Amino acid sequence: MAKEKDQNLFEYTEDSIRSLDWREHIRLRPGMYIGKLGDGSSADDGIYVLFKEVLDNCIDEHMMGYGKQIEITMSDKSVTIRDFGRGIPLGKVVDVVSKINTGAKYDSKAFQKSVGLNGVGTKAVNALSDHFKVSAFREGKEKTAEFERGVLVKEHKETKTTEPNGTLVSFIPDASVFRNFHYIPEYLDNQIWNYCYLNAGLTINFNGRKFISKNGLLDLLMRKTNEDEIRYPIIHLKGEDIELTITHNNEYGEDIYSFVNGQNTTQGGTHVAAFREGFVKTIREFYKKDYDTSDIRQSLVAAVAVRVQEPVFESQTKTKLGSQNVYEGGPSMKNFVGDFLLKELNNFLHKNPVVAEALKKRIEQSERERKELAGIKKLANERAKKANLHNRKLRDCRLHYNDEPPAKGKEDYIARQKNSTIFITEGDSASGSITKARDVESQAVFSLRGKPLNCFGLTKKVVYENEEFNLLQHALNIEEGIDGLRYNNIIIATDADVDGMHIRLLLMTFFLQFFPDLVRDNHVFILDTPLFRVRTKQETIYCYSETEKQQAIRKLGAKSEITRFKGLGEISPDEFGRFIGADIRKQPVILEHNTHIQHLLEYYMGKNTQERQDFIMNNLKVELDFVEEDL
Repeated sequence: MAKEKDQNLFEYTEDSIRSLDWREHIRLRPGMYIGKLGDGSSADDGIYVLFKEVLDNCIDEHMMGYGKQIEITMSDKSVTIRDFGRGIPLGKVVDVVSKINTGAKYDSKAFQKSVGLNGVGTKAVNALSDHFKVSAFREGKEKTAEFERGVLVKEHKETKTTEPNGTLVSFIPDASVFRNFHYIPEYLDNQIWNYCYLNAGLTINFNGRKFISKNGLLDLLMRKTNEDEIRYPIIHLKGEDIELTITHNNEYGEDIYSFVNGQNTTQGGTHVAAFREGFVKTIREFYKKDYDTSDIRQSLVAAVAVRVQEPVFESQTKTKLGSQNVYEGGPSMKNFVGDFLLKELNNFLHKNPVVAEALKKRIEQSERERKELAGIKKLANERAKKANLHNRKLRDCRLHYNDEPPAKGKEDYIARQKNSTIFITEGDSASGSITKARDVESQAVFSLRGKPLNCFGLTKKVVYENEEFNLLQHALNIEEGIDGLRYNNIIIATDADVDGMHIRLLLMTFFLQFFPDLVRDNHVFILDTPLFRVRTKQETIYCYSETEKQQAIRKLGAKSEITRFKGLGEISPDEFGRFIGADIRKQPVILEHNTHIQHLLEYYMGKNTQERQDFIMNNLKVELDFVEEDL
């Protein structure tokens, strides 16, 4: 009987089939529409995708020749975006933000090379917002509609207006979907700058600050690099539907910023693959030498932007281009980008022999360094295998970032990939607690033995000679660059004391010195864990600062029990599960656009300087004053 009953529970009948309306489906499966959710600590978290989806529509209007200015206002968690394009046709204001697959972008005559083509974007914003308001201004008339979590709550009558044509959208992300969310200004600035670089002459005003670019991708690379870091002046090439900027610096790795129709394709795609192949081919032909691909691309910094008719992306969030052709029946992406490079870059190098010589010297330097490392790398790889990495140092997860997605449920799988995490911690007790508390599906743990080496000023040779660094790079799978990175989030989890902070600095020095693109691409974080636990028999509050502790004491009373966590190992696995789950607090390691990495490392990790001593003493005094006032 029991077996028969269990079978009935999984009976597949007509009653098993459900039809969800558009908002129910978006809210039930948000990952299919905006990737991962997150709290705003990662640049690809859902709240930034909502921001982008609304702004994309404004950019599309500008690209079509309507509206040279966009106004953005952000107050606490509310976002308002106003463009001065044509404005949504008044009779369709409600439909375009609440009826799936409704929009103008199916007509390629209206939006030849648009960012979004599937009529989903603003519907997802609407469905995932506590409050969503849209107003269209068109030829002296205004139409407004208001929604709550995708449900229409008020449709205003059409009225007269003196407002210029355009569309205004304001929204507040749903706090029940995006838990404890917050916007990080640097991520928003970066998004806005990218739109300006791709649309020279467009002005975006954000909370009173003006963003504008006159030189497109040249401005982007100038902002992303420092003049004394690059080996030769930035090469800037423009053609119909394509723009490239190229240079080399002295850092390890490769840094390529890529765009399609004004959309920042953070995961690259066919246009980036075409650029890499075309660049290598052009360099080999120009210098008439069969340089190794890795030597040509080592230390490369570039930006690639193409315009594609009706682009095909590999996900709704449009982070990876899948289009094989520039337009239907047109040239392949490989030939389009490759032929442009072969002609324009070749011409440029012939006309600029000083640049050509500097580029050649950079390639040959990389060649020498690679050959010097060859023998050491072989020995290091053998040591890594003998060390039995996956048993002794790494407690792996079941999901890896570079796994092939399954035939079914691909979108859901990609969303889970973006949450793949590795915690780097020190000591058996701390790693033991995290290992027991983690989600084995998507969270891995790498255990350090003691403090890492201060690698500032050292060459990459040390990565292979130092056992800890060698095993760490193998665990991350970044020996040949970050394309094979196995975890989207690298979280440094150390004690909140002097030793723990020192370990953080040493690990960040390692990443910035040898793998800076891990930081630039927002993969590195610092785990926040509570310093105090304040509790009574009825309630427990975990506090991450002295201020939060005092607030908890005031709430629970002076007789509450107060525990000071001195190290991660003192936090039980049951408690740890609360801090590395859905409510995880992590601080992103962010490089400001004009950061000179070598100067930064010299300041913090080089020989002790009076300047650094003064900085520590001044900031220590501020912190002590703050705590004293709080007490």
